[in-house]
Amino acid sequence: MIARVGRLAGAILFECSGRYFLIGNTKGPCDWQRKGFQSPARIDANTCPVLPLESLMPVEIEFPRLFVEVSADQSAEDIATILAKRFLIARNASVSDRLWTLIVGEDENTELEATWLLDMPEHIWQVVRDTVLKCT
Repeated sequence: MIARVGRLAGAILFECSGRYFLIGNTKGPCDWQRKGFQSPARIDANTCPVLPLESLMPVEIEFPRLFVEVSADQSAEDIATILAKRFLIARNASVSDRLWTLIVGEDENTELEATWLLDMPEHIWQVVRDTVLKCT
């Protein structure tokens, strides 16, 4: 099955089999109902980096976005947790724009296959993270 990954109010929006998850803290206000979701009671990605969202209608994840192939033995929650580990900054649980841009590039109208991001060994991704997030 195919899952989609995009951005919503600065956080990651992840959709898998019609279920939606917010990954990370938002970076600005969001009109949840206009975006198709019930407003979450509380967003605190420091304590809960993956937050299930209740959709009010079909939601299209905006570009740029990624798609990943999900196998039958992987749960949506497990994939969302991996994405949180890949993209969130530990100190504030916000999405790293540098890491996101590294993956999607500069083209605002792109959709890229990124299953490799889930399959990459953690220790290899840590080298990438450390390099990209290093303050110069």
